[in-house]
Amino acid sequence: MGSANSISARRLLPAMGIVAALALSLTACTDENSDKGTVISVTDGDTLVADVNGKNQTIRLLNIDAPETKDPNEPVECLGPEASEFLAEMLPVGAKIKLMYDVERTDKYDRTLAAVFTDKDLFVSAEIARAGLGTAVTFGKNSKFLPPVQDAEKEAKASLAGVYGADVECTIPAQVAAATQALETATAGASGSTAAATGAVVTTSAAAIAAAKTLKSVLQAGKTGSNVVRWAAFSEAEIASHVTLLSKSIDNADAKLATLKDTQTKQQATEKAAAEAKAAAEAAAKAAAEAKAREEVERVKAEKAAAEAQAAAEAQAAAEAERIRNLPPVYVPPAPAPYVPPVVQAPAQNSGGDYPGYTGPRCYLPGGKTYRPC
Repeated sequence: MGSANSISARRLLPAMGIVAALALSLTACTDENSDKGTVISVTDGDTLVADVNGKNQTIRLLNIDAPETKDPNEPVECLGPEASEFLAEMLPVGAKIKLMYDVERTDKYDRTLAAVFTDKDLFVSAEIARAGLGTAVTFGKNSKFLPPVQDAEKEAKASLAGVYGADVECTIPAQVAAATQALETATAGASGSTAAATGAVVTTSAAAIAAAKTLKSVLQAGKTGSNVVRWAAFSEAEIASHVTLLSKSIDNADAKLATLKDTQTKQQATEKAAAEAKAAAEAAAKAAAEAKAREEVERVKAEKAAAEAQAAAEAQAAAEAERIRNLPPVYVPPAPAPYVPPVVQAPAQNSGGDYPGYTGPRCYLPGGKTYRPC
């Protein structure tokens, strides 16, 4: 919603004809039914303080109810600040006003009940209603000024002004529109490429649906003690229409959410199977790597043992060679002198067959003529 100033600029000119007619119809009122005053301050969207006949009086505008901003026990109501700003701009401090009274002059809070007109004869209550910043209401028997407020209220509804519009987030149309748009946005996205991505869409969609259902419940519960003006602006049939629109959007979103959840479940199953297969492959690869590592360890151990055995054998052979090298040489007796048989000289041919100079035993050869030593 724009500022209160922009609202008043749009609304005041069309209202002047209606208010002028109202003013003419009231010219028969006596001075006892009217007063003049000067604005001292604006309390909220339907209450002000004015100097009337030399006394400060709290004036409660007749036949209009604006959103609450001053109740210490209640939060500030929808469009309450805007209504207060609108009235403050329409009736600035020092502004001259005319007060006209109906049957009952005061309320239970001892506030003066009056229809207030500007120095240009604009009916303030009607202007508030026309801006969509308040709703028509009757205080006791005070209904004289109600019709123009009701007419202005119809204008506001037709032009979707203030509480009837969707441009301020706290109004019922705005909340229904926001909930509907949130549902459409949340469920418009396709499922993600992974279960996690789809899960994010599911979460967003579920949150939007939950919020929409909460709003639906509030609308179905009907008028409550807070935000009276917001509720009073719509009839039961109009509220039911908003509920129907919202219900349709919720049903569509629920259907899309069910599809998203089904997709997510399938993705989770696929991803689980893939994860299990990957884990199995990794486990097999790990086992193979560990087996290969063990084989390598065994090979290295075997090679080491073989190398150690070879080294030991070589060391033993070297030691044996060294031992043998250090042994004393084997005694080898000198080779015996070759046998040289004595030279036997043939005996001289003599009668005796004796060996010259031999005096030893004699062995005679056959015939007894020759001998040899024996």
